[in-house]
Amino acid sequence: MSRQRQGGFLIAKVHRTGGRVFARMLRERGLEINPAQGRILFILWQEGPMTINEIARRVSLGKSTLTSGIDGLEKRGQVVRVRSKEDRRKILIELTPENEGMQRLYEEVSAEMSCVFYEGFASAEIARFEQSLRRILDNLEKSESGGAALLTPFQPRKK
Repeated sequence: MSRQRQGGFLIAKVHRTGGRVFARMLRERGLEINPAQGRILFILWQEGPMTINEIARRVSLGKSTLTSGIDGLEKRGQVVRVRSKEDRRKILIELTPENEGMQRLYEEVSAEMSCVFYEGFASAEIARFEQSLRRILDNLEKSESGGAALLTPFQPRKK
């Protein structure tokens, strides 16, 4: 009998556990944000003000998670909603001056998280692992957009 593959289960478990560890590390540094809010802030630090739809595309969060994350950041004075000067119909999410300094702390915690994540891995192992994750993501995105779906049980490729 063939062994059941657990890649999807393990990826989901890593995601959940990693999120909890990352949130704890943020709290320990005085950053009262959750990982989803961190992703929102990160994209705003990198690219500046943008609409909720633009943020959603870049951070891959569901609309309700994104909206509640932005609401929480807004309540804490980290972001504001402002009308676009170019198109008054658009509402942009923008960082506030109170947010300065937070980016450096967040990036420090992210670097620490990478150390925790890859502890005991050689550089070559990390490169192979990330290459495999990219291939899995490509497969899933292809399937999501109506590409070829695998209809037969998984059979590992023989070397």
